[in-house]
Amino acid sequence: MISVFDLFKIGIGPSSSHTVGPMKAAKAFRDALIESVSVAAASRLVVTLFGSLAWTGKGHSTDRATYLGLGGFEPATIDPDESDSFLVDLHAKNKIRLRRDIQVTFNPATDLVFDFDTHRAEHPNTMLFAALDAQGRVLFEQTWLSIGGGFIVLSGATLNRETLTVTLPFPYRSGAELLEMARAADISIADVVLQNELAQRPRREVIAFIDQIAAVMASCVERGLTTEGQLPGKLNVRRRAKYLIDTLKADQLRNNRSPNEAMEFVSAFAIAVNEENAAGSRVVTAPTNGAAGVVPAVMRYYREFCNGASDEGTRNFLLAATAIGGIFKMNSSISGAEVGCQGEVGVACSMAAAGLVAALGGSNAEIENAAEIGMEHHLGMTCDPIGGLVQIPCIERNAFGAIKAINAASLAMRGKGQHMVTLDQVVDTMRQTGADMSSKYKETSLGGLAVNFVEC
Repeated sequence: MISVFDLFKIGIGPSSSHTVGPMKAAKAFRDALIESVSVAAASRLVVTLFGSLAWTGKGHSTDRATYLGLGGFEPATIDPDESDSFLVDLHAKNKIRLRRDIQVTFNPATDLVFDFDTHRAEHPNTMLFAALDAQGRVLFEQTWLSIGGGFIVLSGATLNRETLTVTLPFPYRSGAELLEMARAADISIADVVLQNELAQRPRREVIAFIDQIAAVMASCVERGLTTEGQLPGKLNVRRRAKYLIDTLKADQLRNNRSPNEAMEFVSAFAIAVNEENAAGSRVVTAPTNGAAGVVPAVMRYYREFCNGASDEGTRNFLLAATAIGGIFKMNSSISGAEVGCQGEVGVACSMAAAGLVAALGGSNAEIENAAEIGMEHHLGMTCDPIGGLVQIPCIERNAFGAIKAINAASLAMRGKGQHMVTLDQVVDTMRQTGADMSSKYKETSLGGLAVNFVEC
């Protein structure tokens, strides 16, 4: 099962697989090293980034995230002032303190190695951490995989005991199983996910977390809509969300409203989130950072433009979205480095479409249909960030993904959920398409817009 606690994570931009994942992996390695018998003899740390992490790592702040993880910082709780002070000190002294009595050498200029061979590692986002003694011999090492959405896996690891011993009332692994289990129990898809959550945690804790995720998403939209300036990086991209929302509101005051006004607001909402992500601010992976704007934008659309919107509807939105995101995660991928942007913005669109139908009280068949439509029309989408930055075309893609999600929800509900292609068929197609896709179109910045944008 992919829990709502797993799929939605509070972290920092610009990338879940290239920023959040590496920071978590570095922190996990640090913790394991501290607990090992080798820590007393450790003299130096070396980290090697393979494949996609090497090609687009600097644009995605993988280097910075790795330093911070080695320093003991975590994405969900990081303090910007403390982290900035740590980085200044690291670059000045080339030292990291593991314990009060143990300090090791780590020179960012030489001890973070970028290996650009995309075929040497078992996963496109692989990180090798090593602790060396004073003679340069490896004392302790771990290989971590950042598999998308902030999920990390220790190479060779198996499921932990806690995961194996939890008994779920609805152990679905596909769209067909999800529909059948919900039908047999005569409950909604949102309730299926909720019952699985309640098998693991108290209701109060589950509801509080869902409400927290909704609140962080909402505040991220607001920050993006009120912040101006230029995004970091060599592209010199200027923020647009505040300008977009200001002009829309000005047109309303002049009674000069566009026929597609709601969709223009949705675009502004999505762009606001992804500009925040590009700036390295706090966002929610949904299911990734690069696609973090789709779900919040559609959820804001539900709150502002749909009659009868409620807190309960918002919770159903996120629960149903969890079911769909989990099915993609279990049966394919949510990593742009594995399957291209269809696994990021495509999955986010599918999740948001399903969530909107659930919030509006649609049937389970309509939820599954909306999810299928959302992905069907993102199949084959490449991940080709210009300059390795999560800006062009990523920010605008979230706006289009959000609008497609709303359209998918509308088509599914007006069609009463009747359709030819199933969600499971489109999940299989997405996985197969990703496998066939050239690596240069999978978050390496070696193809597509990344090489055809000549100014970069």
